[in-house]
Amino acid sequence: MIISRLENYSSAFLETTKLTERFCSQSIEIVFPFTLMKNLPLIFMVFVFTLMCETASAQSAKSRPNIILILTDDQGYGDVGAHGNSQLSTPNLDRLAREGTSFSQFLTCPNCSPTRAGLLTGRYNYRTGVTEVLRGAYLMHSDELTIAEVLAKAGYRTGIFGKWHLGSNYPMRPTDQGFQEALVHKGGGIGQAAGPPGNSYFDPILEHNDVSKRYEGYCDDIFTDAAIEFASQDSEQPFFAYLATNLPHFPLVVPDELADPYRKMGLHEHNALTYGMIASIDYNVGRLLDSLDELGIAEDTIVIFMSDNGPRTRRTKNDVYPGRYVANLRGTKTSNYENGIKVPFFIRWPGTISAGKKVDTMATHVDVLPTILEATGVSPIEGRAIDGRSLMPLLNDSSSIDWPNRTVYFQWHSGPIPYEYVHFAARSEKYKLIQNQDNPHSLDNPPTTQEVENMLSSLELYDIENDPSELRNIAQDNPDVVDKMLEEYEAWFAEVTRERDYNNPERIQLGTPYQEHVILSRFDWRGPESKTRIGHWEVESIEEKKYRIALRFGPARRSGMAWVRYAGVTFSTKVRKGASRIVFEDIVLPAAKGRFEAFLKLE
Repeated sequence: MIISRLENYSSAFLETTKLTERFCSQSIEIVFPFTLMKNLPLIFMVFVFTLMCETASAQSAKSRPNIILILTDDQGYGDVGAHGNSQLSTPNLDRLAREGTSFSQFLTCPNCSPTRAGLLTGRYNYRTGVTEVLRGAYLMHSDELTIAEVLAKAGYRTGIFGKWHLGSNYPMRPTDQGFQEALVHKGGGIGQAAGPPGNSYFDPILEHNDVSKRYEGYCDDIFTDAAIEFASQDSEQPFFAYLATNLPHFPLVVPDELADPYRKMGLHEHNALTYGMIASIDYNVGRLLDSLDELGIAEDTIVIFMSDNGPRTRRTKNDVYPGRYVANLRGTKTSNYENGIKVPFFIRWPGTISAGKKVDTMATHVDVLPTILEATGVSPIEGRAIDGRSLMPLLNDSSSIDWPNRTVYFQWHSGPIPYEYVHFAARSEKYKLIQNQDNPHSLDNPPTTQEVENMLSSLELYDIENDPSELRNIAQDNPDVVDKMLEEYEAWFAEVTRERDYNNPERIQLGTPYQEHVILSRFDWRGPESKTRIGHWEVESIEEKKYRIALRFGPARRSGMAWVRYAGVTFSTKVRKGASRIVFEDIVLPAAKGRFEAFLKLE
């Protein structure tokens, strides 16, 4: 029986390959893990090739401030003591709020990769090709310019420590997008399919400059240690350190000594574990701030702290942990209600930015890049649309601030192609228009005409200025406001989706001189069946050459055949009962762009 079969196809490809500021020798496997059907084996496929590289140095710009951008994962607005959470102790985050400026209306996308793409580029995620967090739809186009690329060209040392979640293969890795030093985990989280099987928050296998290595300790401590070491290097260059911890994202794994104080308070176990993870974040932020003091560079360093989206519980929009403090906000991660998109945001620059200042003006993640560029005196990016706005006018002490009103937009749902009207929010200082879906992860297909009519007839409008908890839907009482904001949303959607052909995604490249082993996982699967059965990978082999391909899988319960298919080439080999690994030696693949498939045929 053939477990899964997908039709061959090839499609046009927009080449956006570019070289990074710094090349280094790399060793990465291409691994394709996927579950075929319930109770059938997990398959891994490995490609191998080699690379030699060279290093380029950047220009010195010591007079510019250092930048530390701290991004947490699924930490809600209410998950900070300074925001009124009496159960949670966050003395170091509270210190950041006291010593810097805090924003009470800072917004992000309701999910991971869309926020990260927008944060690093200053552009709405649809412009970058990122539509969701799984199945290859999180792969950011490599022609995008990140903060790291822009600052590196201006003479900064650049480093990332933690979570990237925008692509684990060339040309989409952090080292391909401007980061000269990178210590990251693969995919969306430690223990997920993109990384090595069995990986854990304790003693994890991580990627250091694209080389897999096991580290001792708890992941959050490891990432912070690396960031502190990076900041401590004796250099005439300023630095940009992106500390993107994977905490407090699921799974809820934390040392007991951090969770136990919250257990003793009688909190729900999920709350105790989550708060223990936030205690780790707080402890490591404190270590980082103390290191700046010890190095004597605190006044020369801008520290930004924020989260990527609201707190996660389950998938549905109104599900909450029992007793979880949410600052009277509605919703959760993946929701367009305020608790899904409103996050903590603190920025500290001693002697330059006011201490203890609170800003109530609405701001968003795409504002971070233009803010950093203005603060560092680095020239704005030319030749592409930047959607964000520098926050520096809000951070100075001027009594007159030129800050025109604006509307910002958020939209995401499952699948690689954006569909108009599906699960969006348009937010101004006064109003918020929402089309909210209970489970956006289930929305893969284009909506029917009837479904669109139903969505448009059920739009919600909130006076967010006077009703921040979103308790009263005033859409029927304000049809003119609804119509105006809907028209503005339609114009926004047309604008931000114009730049990309979503049927021609960024492809993982094989056979380049920049990656020795390429790893493809079910995290990168595409295709209509990739959620439940088997998918394919969109790849490009840059020239005809030989490959060594290995399939790894759970012990086969029956004998049969293993198949691989790409660009009109099909090859197979026998699978013996009990086997868990198959190797194809000296397989010639043509130069091509298209769908790569692998599957088992068992007797």
